[in-house]
Amino acid sequence: MPSYAAPVRDQRFIIDEVLGLSAETGLPNAGEATPDIVQAILEEAGKFAAEVIAPLNAAGDREGCARSGDGSVRTPGGFPEAFTAFSEAGWGTISAPVEYGGQGMPRVLGVAIQELMSSANMAFAMYPGLTNGAIEALLAVGSDELKQRYVPSMVSGKWTGTMNLTEPQCGTDLGLIRTRAEPGADGSYVITGTKIFISAGEHDMAANIVHLVLARTPDAPAGTKGISLFVVPKFLVNTDGSLGERNAVSCGALEHKMGIHANATCVMNYDGATGWMVGEENKGLAAMFIMMNAARLGVGVQGLAVAEVAYQNGVSYARERRQGRALAGPADPSEKADLLIVHPDVRRMLMEARAFIEGMRGLALWGGLLVELADNGDETADDLIGLLTPVIKGYGTDMGYKVATDMQQIWGGHGYITDNGMEQFVRDARIAMIYEGANGVQAMDLVGRKLARNGGRAMQAFFNLVDQECAEGKTQERLAHVAVRIEKANAELKAATMWFMQNAMMKPDNAGAGAYAYMHMLGIVALGLMWLRMGKAALRVSAGEGGDREFLEAKLVTATFFAERFTPLVGALRRQIESGSDTTMALPAHAF
Repeated sequence: MPSYAAPVRDQRFIIDEVLGLSAETGLPNAGEATPDIVQAILEEAGKFAAEVIAPLNAAGDREGCARSGDGSVRTPGGFPEAFTAFSEAGWGTISAPVEYGGQGMPRVLGVAIQELMSSANMAFAMYPGLTNGAIEALLAVGSDELKQRYVPSMVSGKWTGTMNLTEPQCGTDLGLIRTRAEPGADGSYVITGTKIFISAGEHDMAANIVHLVLARTPDAPAGTKGISLFVVPKFLVNTDGSLGERNAVSCGALEHKMGIHANATCVMNYDGATGWMVGEENKGLAAMFIMMNAARLGVGVQGLAVAEVAYQNGVSYARERRQGRALAGPADPSEKADLLIVHPDVRRMLMEARAFIEGMRGLALWGGLLVELADNGDETADDLIGLLTPVIKGYGTDMGYKVATDMQQIWGGHGYITDNGMEQFVRDARIAMIYEGANGVQAMDLVGRKLARNGGRAMQAFFNLVDQECAEGKTQERLAHVAVRIEKANAELKAATMWFMQNAMMKPDNAGAGAYAYMHMLGIVALGLMWLRMGKAALRVSAGEGGDREFLEAKLVTATFFAERFTPLVGALRRQIESGSDTTMALPAHAF
């Protein structure tokens, strides 16, 4: 049975020492998040994740969800009770607005807690995670009436939320949706259609489920310009806030899927259901993107989270399993074989995992800070998080899956056995590369939209940040080598960006063929930026009193490993991009 221990020490290092969360960050609520408060919150959340949520992970995967004849869905044993405990403890309210029952703490703490819960049990964490996205969309574009009617109960965990985009015929191409919304006499709409792949679409863990649904009004223009957003609750809500009759929305089927078995992935049927428009007519896709962007950041955190728990179990096995002898001679002559952890190739996989996980944790938490700074009017933060969202989602989940498979590899044949739990991490991690916009779509969003937005302002801001950190790093002996490597990688990224500007406008296939490589280039440089910041913080703290010397030294060693092993990939990826699209597109379809 896999084990899990919350990485609170590392989270606190990033929040306290790297991000420096305080009133000086420019957030009106940061002053309340003192180091003592942050420590208490993360330690208790970590304890809850490890002791309440993690023990349900393997059992929930085996049992899965079950649909009854009336369309209701039963989640695995222990899930409803755990969700009640989660809600009563207030873990879903940490970053929610105080006026709707939240605690109003900085979003970065919400990101940290999301990581802990997703590591412990990814399928479980999706239920409150999707609810948070729905809350954000309602708060951003919903009327005051809709906010008051739905948000407080969603914040408390009394109700949950979903997003209903995809239909059988359209997938990512939402311009093809057919779900209809006919206006009623009382200002409501009659919603008819079918949605698929709806995570947490029906379950028994909350009294109501608030669906956010994309649909077309009768005279809507074709394509994405004719999509509106509607709130459609499972149970209608009376004016006093109590639940009324069941709405005409039901789960038509449960998907049988590769992983996240304990999350109910539903086909949702809307058979003349009652709904209310959220925001402006025909502006629904823009409204839904608020939720989708939140979800994409959350999925990036899932990639990090599964990598973390898989890494922990890879390390524990490498420390216990004896196999072969160290290349330099027996490391433990009193035993018949040495531990796996003496072998360089095992160390390679562990160090690659560690370098990704700790760098990605820094990037994800910084992303949470950027979102909140952007919400408070910081234009540069808004530019940066827009640029980095597809990278956090795409690169973060690609690498999260790689780490999960590498840790399974360390277990060898035992990693392929269900009872040991490593194969579940691989199966669960795989979906994160697909949903909320497949990673190829993320790459095209990055190259096709984000690079050129506002004349490339976001990309230039990112380049400037990296250049500044490299210049500072080169003045410090322990970081100079790291800074030189990352500076070179940043130069390769600049060159690839310029190549797109010169070669993709007239030949769009060049952008399409190189976008995925570019997303990984930016991912590596972004993690390099975080490793420079973490290295600088480690040196500063170690120069003071009371620092954890072993922890800080490990940071500096891992920063050097990242610079030596990850950054050389950036040059190879640039050369892939500059090869263009000719051979990629050369073969006729029938030749495949």
